[in-house]
Amino acid sequence: MSDSWKLTLPCTKAEAEAIEIDMEALAALDPPPVLMTREATPDDPEDWRLEAYFEGKPDKKTITAIRDLVPSGSAAKATPERIADMDWVTLSQAGLEPVRAGRFFVHTSTHPPSSEPGVRNFLVEASRAFGTGHHETTSGCLMMLDAMRRRGARVDNLIDLGTGTGLLAFAGVHLWPRAYATATDIDPVAIDVTAENAEANGVALGLGMGRLALTVADGTDDALVARRAPYDLVIANILAGPLIDLAADVAAIAAPRSQLVLAGLLQTQAAAVARAYRRQGYRLAERLNLGDWAILRLRKRSTRRFAAPEVAS
Repeated sequence: MSDSWKLTLPCTKAEAEAIEIDMEALAALDPPPVLMTREATPDDPEDWRLEAYFEGKPDKKTITAIRDLVPSGSAAKATPERIADMDWVTLSQAGLEPVRAGRFFVHTSTHPPSSEPGVRNFLVEASRAFGTGHHETTSGCLMMLDAMRRRGARVDNLIDLGTGTGLLAFAGVHLWPRAYATATDIDPVAIDVTAENAEANGVALGLGMGRLALTVADGTDDALVARRAPYDLVIANILAGPLIDLAADVAAIAAPRSQLVLAGLLQTQAAAVARAYRRQGYRLAERLNLGDWAILRLRKRSTRRFAAPEVAS
């Protein structure tokens, strides 16, 4: 029997969506909680709830870390309550309906895969890493990548910065099966989750063509990332601030005719992100708005040709 506890705090819709994007704040918690957000009042973006589930009673440091995620609820009483023993990881998954984005169908084990011809199923359980496909930023990236492939985009070498569950990297490998592919995350837990998800979805890991290489990296600062550059497709579904900060670093590892798919930014932040990359020689080629969020595709023009990355470890 496990010792299960629950902490409930009020929050806004914007805070709830930001939690889904930025899970790094919980990386230091061992074990990390399972978080669920929901509407408290239908159609009221200021009245949402954050529910955190723990194995064991959370200490003051953990409670403070959870409270910091939802500043609007700072005045609310934060008292954890003991709850009946339950598999609350499965409970959280039960609320995740399958997502269809382009040719991709993303589901948990509580739902069957799609049998529709031409659909690529991905089994991605709710976990400590971001990227189950249910947030608009992730599903929007899947749609953007699928549209690129349908238009005939060629990709020989791709990287997914801040991969989370690995879903976007898996999609890239499926769409361009002869490409070299790399996925990074600052959180070692996310890389472990990606490796588990790769096995569950038949995605081959490794350094060669058609395989996915994994590495823990802070942005682009990593020996493997540098060795496998330049990349002609960079995917980064993170946050607007880090995207702006990384603009020069991303440009430094990107091929001269590269394309970028950037997400994790609100529509109100899209202009600032695009401006940061315009300074690096990129132009906005396409924008997809989903809910409050924007997914950007940017392109850089040049004449230099792609060189295959070094594959030796």
